[in-house]
Amino acid sequence: MITCHHGGMDPVAALDRVATLLERKQAGRYKEQAFRKAADAIRDMPVDELRALAERGRIQSIPGVGSSTGQVIEQALQGDVPEYLARLEAEAAPDQGPGAEIRSLLKGDLHLHSDWSDGGARIEQMARKAADLGHEYMALTDHSPRLTVAKGLSPDRLREQLDVVHALNAELAPFRILTGIEVDILEDGALDQDDDLLAELDVVVASVHSKLRMPEQPMTDRMVAAMASPHTDILGHCTGRMVVGRGRPESTFDADLVFGVCAHFDKAVEINCRPERLDPPMRLLDKVVELGAKVSIDSDAHAVGQLEWQPYGCERAAVAGVDPDHVVNAWPVERLLAWTASHGA
Repeated sequence: MITCHHGGMDPVAALDRVATLLERKQAGRYKEQAFRKAADAIRDMPVDELRALAERGRIQSIPGVGSSTGQVIEQALQGDVPEYLARLEAEAAPDQGPGAEIRSLLKGDLHLHSDWSDGGARIEQMARKAADLGHEYMALTDHSPRLTVAKGLSPDRLREQLDVVHALNAELAPFRILTGIEVDILEDGALDQDDDLLAELDVVVASVHSKLRMPEQPMTDRMVAAMASPHTDILGHCTGRMVVGRGRPESTFDADLVFGVCAHFDKAVEINCRPERLDPPMRLLDKVVELGAKVSIDSDAHAVGQLEWQPYGCERAAVAGVDPDHVVNAWPVERLLAWTASHGA
């Protein structure tokens, strides 16, 4: 944690870290944003000024600072780890355990969202956090047009995003943002974006988001058609299940056929790390390994803190006996891009 020159903890760093941990545990956007806003409110204030306000009990007079955020600031200024932060750190994600070795090999994250679609952070914020986690690259995979509830990107908005990514890459080098999309697999197996645009992208994750209860045969046909396309690289959250709250049952499909097609066309099956998805279920992940398909261990992050979810997927990969060389986002970027380019060849 960053310290300030008077000793003690930097209150801005403490607020940012709390926000990150709240995002990781999905505490709710309102709560996460409160800590981000408070951090922004004091970011440029001299520490002496903050101390003077704290001593007079006036921290909450700063616009954007409330009781919880004010308490974090005051405790940080006193040189303590704020209680709120300490409690959240104690609940943090499983970086150790069986998945630690695979996690240490990961060089990137190939499925994540920004505020261009339904994410809560700017592209640059997601990229800087990915770099802080030790990654060399990330694929920006905002949603495609048909997913209107997630502000899916029209062809024009996607082209505009490509220009933004190009400019950011010049600024963030050597870290690299790969161009990408999470493209909807439509009911007939077609992909929800222009072919010429899909051909231009570095990474294409294809996922089913609609008609999740289709009968097994048409769902199988739909997924097979998508993964046989020269434009797709990774099959996203294959069963669509949700394992928390009211939950959502798995979509049914012929797993031998779908994963077999992924192996045949040298595509990857995603191990989705979102705690409410943990998709595919272990029995299906065992099948992916048995059939020799590659995997991509992705956070599917919609906020900065959620980029820290990859250990959940790494643990599952280790338990299933995934060959580390079959994890495509453990590869150097040149090898990864040669692999995605081979699908369109």
